Amino acid sequence: MKPLLNGLLFFTLLYLPFDIFVKSHTIGITITALSDTLFGNADEFIDPINKAVFLEFIHTEIFFLMMILLTLSAVYIRLLQKKSNVVLTINLLLAFALLSPITLMSAYFYSHEFVSIYLFTFITWHLVALFMTLRSLWELNIVK
Repeated sequence: MKPLLNGLLFFTLLYLPFDIFVKSHTIGITITALSDTLFGNADEFIDPINKAVFLEFIHTEIFFLMMILLTLSAVYIRLLQKKSNVVLTINLLLAFALLSPITLMSAYFYSHEFVSIYLFTFITWHLVALFMTLRSLWELNIVK
C-alpha cells in the first residue's frame, strides 16, 4: 500500500503546480488577465469567453477538484489521524476549494468584484493542498 500512496501523493504534488501553470496560460491568474478572459477587453480587441465554454470549464474544474480533494483528504486523514489540526486543515482545504468555482461563477454572472476573491481562494486551496501532500509524504516515508 505504501508504494501506491507514494505514487498518488507524488502525482498530486505534480498536479498542483501544473494546475496553476495551466490556469495562468488559459484563463489567467492575475486580476487583469482573468478579467480580460471573462469579460473581454475592447481596447485590446479581446472577446469575452463564450458562456458554453465557461460552463464546460467550470464543470471539468469541479470534477477534477473533487477527485483531488477526496483522495488527498482520505490519505491525509489515514496517515495523520492522531495529529493535531487535521480536521481544521481539511476543512480549510474544502472550504477554499469549494469557494473557488463558486466565486468564479459569481464573477462571471454577477459582479467583477468576485475575481479577486476567486484568485485568493484558488491560490489558498492550492497552498493548503500542497501542505497536506508534503505532510502526508513526510508521514508516510520519514516518520517512523
